[in-house]
Amino acid sequence: MKQMYFIVNLQARNGRCRMVWEQIEQHLSVAGTPYQAYFTEYSGHAVELTRIINQKEMQGEVKTIVVVGGDGTLHEVINGAVGASKLSIGFIPGGSGNDFSRGFGIPQDPIAALNLILKGENLAVVDIGKISEEKKIRYFINNMGVGFDAAICEEANHSKLKAKLNLLSLGSLAYALIVIKKLFTYKCTDIWINIDGQETKYEQVWFVTVANQVYFGGGMKIAPNASAKDGLLDVIVVHNLSRWKLLFVFISVFWGGHMGFKEVRMFKGKNISIQTLKPVLVHADGEIIGSTPMKIQAVRDSLTIITGKSEGTG
Repeated sequence: MKQMYFIVNLQARNGRCRMVWEQIEQHLSVAGTPYQAYFTEYSGHAVELTRIINQKEMQGEVKTIVVVGGDGTLHEVINGAVGASKLSIGFIPGGSGNDFSRGFGIPQDPIAALNLILKGENLAVVDIGKISEEKKIRYFINNMGVGFDAAICEEANHSKLKAKLNLLSLGSLAYALIVIKKLFTYKCTDIWINIDGQETKYEQVWFVTVANQVYFGGGMKIAPNASAKDGLLDVIVVHNLSRWKLLFVFISVFWGGHMGFKEVRMFKGKNISIQTLKPVLVHADGEIIGSTPMKIQAVRDSLTIITGKSEGTG
């Protein structure tokens, strides 16, 4: 059995990921699986650890890196793995959102997720998104967003309430409460979006989401038709609607009902650019990365993952 590499964020879900890792470690010991574990110590550390693992000499064998944490930790590993042809990425949910696991059929139970990885089956080569901001480049596996949802991510990532509710496994409730709070304070803006050469101006935009798979925000079906195997990204624009109607839109996102609102526009494309008159906050996989303007591109077949779906789609 070949050695596996684990990148673990013990602080995910406000420290509860430590218990997840203890379960995993015990299971690996009983199974006699050879492994090395690396623990993140600061923001961006998982990017560095991924590159260190990739540089290890393994006689050309494909190395498996297993992320134990949340979507934020996975986001960093993805950014460290881009361009590495001899890496496959597995995921054991240990965060509060875990949209990647929902989109790619990975069990929420840590041991079930580990067993899926140990089987070594269902490897899939999937698309990712590339974001260019001036000279900076970032990649995402789930989605990126501009505006209201980025403002929510920023507050959620620093919320003491979310930290407390995570201890009770109620992190999604914190997200909902932050949505309601931001609903009455966020200011909309006009946004110019270019999709594969066709530019459109949208007035009073709440948010724009560019999705590589179905889920965001801890289980919301923001892009029901998205696939990580079609070489395209789904673009969702929400604009020109009242604050109260936006609340109904957000509620309906959990089952994909937002697609029926005339103020919600949905497109697919490979090359997307987003511009605003003033800088607007941007997130990637729930992590704040900067502000507009941004250029986004679908990068086809660029990452090998271990998926729970036989077709490997998101």
